[in-house]
Amino acid sequence: MQFVGIDIAKKKFDLALLREGKIRNKVFENTPKGHKSLVKWLTRQSCNPESTHVCMEATSQYYEGVAEFLWESGFRVSVINPLQIKAFGESRLSRQKTDKADAALIAYFGQQQSPALWEPPPAEVKELQRLVARLEAVQKMRVKEQTRRHESQGEALESIDRVLALLTEEQTKLEQRIRDHIDQHPDLRRQQKLLTSIPGIGERVSSYFLAWLQIARFTDVRQVVAFIGLSPRHNQSGSSVYGKSRLCKVGNARLRRILYMPALSAMRYNQAAKSFADRLKAGGKNGKLVVGAVMRKLVHWMFGVLKSGQPFNVKLAIAK
Repeated sequence: MQFVGIDIAKKKFDLALLREGKIRNKVFENTPKGHKSLVKWLTRQSCNPESTHVCMEATSQYYEGVAEFLWESGFRVSVINPLQIKAFGESRLSRQKTDKADAALIAYFGQQQSPALWEPPPAEVKELQRLVARLEAVQKMRVKEQTRRHESQGEALESIDRVLALLTEEQTKLEQRIRDHIDQHPDLRRQQKLLTSIPGIGERVSSYFLAWLQIARFTDVRQVVAFIGLSPRHNQSGSSVYGKSRLCKVGNARLRRILYMPALSAMRYNQAAKSFADRLKAGGKNGKLVVGAVMRKLVHWMFGVLKSGQPFNVKLAIAK
């Protein structure tokens, strides 16, 4: 088995081919043309799809195109949480931090850890990803225009109002399109019903999680927490070092961001979340730590309802 590590960026990616203990590096454009060039290059290096394991980090959405192209070409592909790669590098006392060195580190990780193989999401999930990502982009544009509106007047203000009206209309259309898309696919509809049975989790949050958290890929809720980047990072050593605990924030930032407001809402309207937060506050935990812990708890509950196929039970949640 030959191992390939890919360090992904927006416009290009660095490749490291690990063969017989030696590394060979190559750089490609992160474009459809670059993806084709990659497969041709691997073929010239006698890297057969059946005996070549390609590993890369789950970096934003930059990895999706090359991962899918390699998968369709028959290669064994693994997409790895960056937190795992970082920990692996620390265990090897890696001191270099370059794209070339990172690609080599990922190749060594693949060789030594044999990570699980990746498969692209179903067509309906990919379409949901595109719709939710577009809605997110439109919402961001709308917020920017609203900010500019406070500083404008005259014809400039009229222009902003026209753009705002268009963006508001487009946002409404996209929100309806997402609802229709989920309703048209029974499995997505079933999963959304389970997720929204949790007080604090509404249509918006559930659509994000249906799009970017294929629950079948995970066997343990801790893997989901790490994937999102909600694992606590403790700073404590011996009897004298007691730093503040923080979220590691190495993971899917989109899912992490979308959980913040639902956590605040759950602390008010979800009795299980409120009881959990009250216990933490009574134990002296500060506000940020409490919110982070409630975000993790929501992930635990979402994982639970999807894995069990049963709606949220507040009495059972409180008991635990």
